Amino acid sequence: MPVPATDKTPASGSALPASIMDPYLTIEEALVKDDIAPVRQNAGNIATAATALGAPAMRIDTAAAQLASADTLETAREKFGILSDAIVTYMDGNKLNGGDGVKVAYCPMMKKPWMQKGEPLANPYYGAASDMATCGNFR
Repeated sequence: MPVPATDKTPASGSALPASIMDPYLTIEEALVKDDIAPVRQNAGNIATAATALGAPAMRIDTAAAQLASADTLETAREKFGILSDAIVTYMDGNKLNGGDGVKVAYCPMMKKPWMQKGEPLANPYYGAASDMATCGNFR
């Protein structure tokens, strides 16, 4: 389903703005390490950046605002899944990429995507202490 574009939408074939991707990757890496500390501020930064992209990025803005209020790892992971869905849908709809070295991965157990930089696969929905830390695949 195409996402309606505006004059604020990045050009097709370009990367999602770093103002969204950089804090997103910080959150993803923190959840992999079972660390909730950087989640709230970085989620707030994503919400602010998504607002600048206009109405087509409203789902990103809303999901990031919900993630910014998470106070447990379990809630943060749940809200991160919603944010990841919103960002991947926006990227796919506008034919954007994640930038240099960023890949989209998918967890079949959670039925949620995420983006990460580099390899090996590091599942943010389960974290480092879980047997499921490497569950998923790159698309």
